[in-house]
Amino acid sequence: MSTQQNTEARTVTPNEAKVALQHAMKKKRPLFLWGPPGIGKSDIMQQITDGLEKAFLIDIRLSLWDPTDVKGMPYYAANDNTMKWAPPVELPDEALAKKYKTIVLFLDEMNSAAPAVQAAAYQLILNRRVGTYKLPDNVVIVAAGNRETDKGVTYRMPAPLSNRFVHLEMRVDFEDWLQWATENKIHSDVVGYVSFAKQDLYDFDPKSSSRAFATPRSWSFVSELLDDDLPENTLTDLVAGAVGEGLAVKFAAHRKVASKLPNPTDILSGKVKSMEATDISAMYSLTVSMCYELQEAYKKKVQNWNKMADNFFGFMMDNFDTELVVMGTRVAISTYKLPFSPKDLKNFDRFHNKYGKYVQAAMTS
Repeated sequence: MSTQQNTEARTVTPNEAKVALQHAMKKKRPLFLWGPPGIGKSDIMQQITDGLEKAFLIDIRLSLWDPTDVKGMPYYAANDNTMKWAPPVELPDEALAKKYKTIVLFLDEMNSAAPAVQAAAYQLILNRRVGTYKLPDNVVIVAAGNRETDKGVTYRMPAPLSNRFVHLEMRVDFEDWLQWATENKIHSDVVGYVSFAKQDLYDFDPKSSSRAFATPRSWSFVSELLDDDLPENTLTDLVAGAVGEGLAVKFAAHRKVASKLPNPTDILSGKVKSMEATDISAMYSLTVSMCYELQEAYKKKVQNWNKMADNFFGFMMDNFDTELVVMGTRVAISTYKLPFSPKDLKNFDRFHNKYGKYVQAAMTS
């Protein structure tokens, strides 16, 4: 975690948020995850749940609920001549609780819910029950919402309800995003562009009237678009609708240059050993593509993998400047987890003598 100026909120990166959430969830303390739109709050909860033993996530958009959706509906019980409440089917019952070790009840967009809905949820969060319904003991409550400064529809939570939560505020972090992008196979053109222009990963400005802006979520959509065979004009229109017109133009220019670069598989096989100097953002894309191909080859246990790795280092040293060589090595080791073996790399001594101290400094920074 990092401490900013006293006038600013303490914030955490997505990975730091996951660690903190996992610890607090063990205590069954209700948690509230704050963050700007598109940062990945919902994805984080799914990742945490997937990492738990026999866990199940219930994702409820509380802003879409009415007060009766929380309380349930009254009905007449003829057997004892009383009125009872039927709890909403979305809330976990004992039968579901017996199937899992942990159930995560995720109340997303909670502070966007109307005050009457928040009031109905108050009893559920404070007392773990509403009406005659009681939450099973293995249910953990996590809520999330945008900040009041994010230009969204929000309502200030009552102080007693707010005090019930442990609050974490997330910020966008490039290194966390790069790790996530690698694990989720985000298109190399997107990774390469954002790696070069890190400030373009997130450019939300609550004062701007623009409807489209860059976030980790919108770049993920751009990655999906690149998997389709779309006409260039249509692709640019859709990218502009996702991240804004200015970034769409810059991204299109980046892809135009990147398309003329050598095929990464030809580089790793040794067929291509040199290239003409080009736009540095495109070279970032090429580096990321080579790392991806190396990772896939390693997973498939390709026999000549060490030769491919050797060609990777040789090509970088012969064609890239020091900054890009260091970046490529750091991404290959830290992000793609490539297990290079110095004794199996012919180019290692030349690489270590020229770049070793810079790589070591980058890896420890």
